[in-house]
Amino acid sequence: MSLLHIPKPVKLIIGIFLKDKSLFPSAVRMLADRYGSVDMVSRWFPFDLTDYYESEMGTPLLRRMTAFERLIGRENLAAIKVETNILEDRFALDGKRRVNLDPGYVAREHVVVATGKNFSHRIYIGQGVFADLTLLFHKGEFHKLPWTYPDYCRSDMLRYLKRVRDKYVRDLARAGAPPTEIGKAISHG
Repeated sequence: MSLLHIPKPVKLIIGIFLKDKSLFPSAVRMLADRYGSVDMVSRWFPFDLTDYYESEMGTPLLRRMTAFERLIGRENLAAIKVETNILEDRFALDGKRRVNLDPGYVAREHVVVATGKNFSHRIYIGQGVFADLTLLFHKGEFHKLPWTYPDYCRSDMLRYLKRVRDKYVRDLARAGAPPTEIGKAISHG
């Protein structure tokens, strides 16, 4: 019989893509109010490897990744996805999103992104949310999978996520506390 244990907390990441860069500071403030301080922000990445969002959000779209200082329990990902969908609505204009928020997390072993869309490789985690295993960490770097979103395969994105992972590993080492003390559940209320 395998022994059950609670895994270590993980580093929350939220990808923000939009057309109007001026909305970014407000989006980050709203996220920081909810999830705590942002400790790593990526440069701007073009979000041009799919046209899926163009009819709703326009073009050209840009993405910027944010990583949060406070570590979270993996079990919180579904609730965070529900919350970020609500936050997206606050930026909507005439029923169309102007800001898209994609939460996920970085762990030692992988990157997982939350989505509302089911597919063969996605695992249902509750509240209408699926976990997408996006990248695997092996031999010192992240590796894509056959289904990995194309924008997560960019070399500059992979470098950013590696830096986030490195910071996460340092955060865990500095904390030196059991996962239940580090990864307190995010309050919802």
